[in-house]
Amino acid sequence: MKMKTTDICDEYTNDIQIAEPIGFKDYGKKRAFYGKILTVKCFENNPLVREVLSQDGTGNVLVIDGGGSLKCALLGDMIAEMALSNNWRGLIVYACVRDSVALSQLNIGIKALNTNPLKSRKEFIGDKDITVQFAGIDFIPGEYVYCDEDGIIVSNKLFALDN
Repeated sequence: MKMKTTDICDEYTNDIQIAEPIGFKDYGKKRAFYGKILTVKCFENNPLVREVLSQDGTGNVLVIDGGGSLKCALLGDMIAEMALSNNWRGLIVYACVRDSVALSQLNIGIKALNTNPLKSRKEFIGDKDITVQFAGIDFIPGEYVYCDEDGIIVSNKLFALDN
């Protein structure tokens, strides 16, 4: 992504939502990424995350609403490797990840609140392809999310960017 979120904010202020800086950290090797939003909402369970990331994600970013839980990880290196091999551009995890050293070597964007070495439960519960809300904004499937070191923004418009 050549154009920065700051540039998008300067040029398209009326066409975007800006996520509140609630403490997202970068865990993947790719720090700047964007794509069409797909969503999963799950709380301390990740089978739905695995199911979605096992599919072709070309041009997409998966937004995972884990309720902000810091009690376990919803994403580790094995699922992130699967996402990368299925062409996902990035992941935003409103919860924790694990295997952070391995994640840092993967050429994919990963933003999450923190790390926790405990894996999640494996109950197949949750929702996908629904609007999720956190960081003061709505993440609507089919809209676009843009991420870099300065923040996360969402728009219903696809801006011309060099990836």
